[in-house]
Amino acid sequence: MKILIYGLNFAPEMTGIGRFTGDMAAWLAARGHSVRAVSAPPYYPAWKVSPGYSKWWWRREVVNGVRVVRSPLYVPSRATGLRRVLHLASFALSSAAPAKWSGMFWRPDVVFVVEPTAFVAPAGLAAAWFGGALSWLHIQDFEFDAAFDLHFLPKAIAGPVQAGERWLLRRFDTVSTISPRMADRLAGKGVAAERIVEFPNWVDTQRIRPDADGASFRAEIGIAPDAIVALYSGNIGEKQGIDQIASAVQAVVAARRDGDPPVRFVIAGAGAGRDVIENAMRTHGLNDQLLKLMPLQPEAKLPALLAMADIHLLPQKAEAADLVMPSKLGGMLSSGRPVVASADPGTQIAQMVASCGTVVAPADGPAMGAAVLALARDRDLRLRLGIAARAAAESEWERHAVLERFEAALELRVAAHKGVPKDTAHKGAPKDTAHKGAPKDTAHKGAPRDKEAS
Repeated sequence: MKILIYGLNFAPEMTGIGRFTGDMAAWLAARGHSVRAVSAPPYYPAWKVSPGYSKWWWRREVVNGVRVVRSPLYVPSRATGLRRVLHLASFALSSAAPAKWSGMFWRPDVVFVVEPTAFVAPAGLAAAWFGGALSWLHIQDFEFDAAFDLHFLPKAIAGPVQAGERWLLRRFDTVSTISPRMADRLAGKGVAAERIVEFPNWVDTQRIRPDADGASFRAEIGIAPDAIVALYSGNIGEKQGIDQIASAVQAVVAARRDGDPPVRFVIAGAGAGRDVIENAMRTHGLNDQLLKLMPLQPEAKLPALLAMADIHLLPQKAEAADLVMPSKLGGMLSSGRPVVASADPGTQIAQMVASCGTVVAPADGPAMGAAVLALARDRDLRLRLGIAARAAAESEWERHAVLERFEAALELRVAAHKGVPKDTAHKGAPKDTAHKGAPKDTAHKGAPRDKEAS
């Protein structure tokens, strides 16, 4: 297949959407597909364009077998509401021509658009139309819902913005997202069941393993072998509610008893919210021996970093619980360590962590601290939950299995779009690829229906 990927973030970004989009593209290219991408220069999570790239000019390069056009964009030093809109709009404007050009003259079989940002969806649809390609929108975050719920945008404009979003969603031949709860949200926005595909994020379970050399990493950063390490690793953004960790540290210090093992908190990451945790450390009087703040670690060190931990921390603001599925969770589970997550009961994060960790209320630092201390005191419980975490990663998040299912669904839907007879389509596609829970009567009446649902 000829696959055009169109989205804001791409490799070599080390966290978030760029990491998954780049890995997916490289995997498809290695499978023999012809893959091209239109994206921005790498800038995330530092919110600064990486050395060797320009925020003013277009650039072509080959990344892991994928031909990439880098389109310039405005990158603010602080991603406030208006600046964030300008940031996204600048990429949509600069990338529209390369995307449409690729659709018109390269003529891909599928145009795969990644949200965020939805600002590129119109150009993605145009590129697919010019090339007669299948149009596929993949939603990693419901960025408009999150922007209103987290108060990045004024509620006064929510009505027309969300109406425009629903209109766009119904124009795509296929819309995918990364969790069942997010697929239900798509159905609620009027996307027909046969158009919805669940395409979760993944983890390389052969690389992220419980037996990685975490001991050497501990020694490298000066943490004693007998300390219990509670780790947060990844992007430090507005959705995370990262200041909950500082409050948790304070609670552990206050509740420790004689004989308790030493507990060290570590945050390794970068992002727009890093100053929040630095301010919280000053406010609570936390030194490096209580809460160690480290930069985002290179990809090569990730297995050892995750294996260094005894407990993983997953703070999240309540408003974001069903709008996003934190991509870092896969690595946490694959490392075979228990997770302490902040989420309200019944949310997708709470459901996923229930069997392999502890769930506490969002923004409740003392509750997170109490959960960490309880796990620190109970080695057997940590081991049992860690085994369950690893099993969940292997059964639900394994990289090759997830991407093979996606490839099968992609081939089936491209074949159906071209009118290829059903019995000549990809034989390995699972019958349950389409989202079953979406109500069929929500389909947009004027949009063309897929000729074949997987």
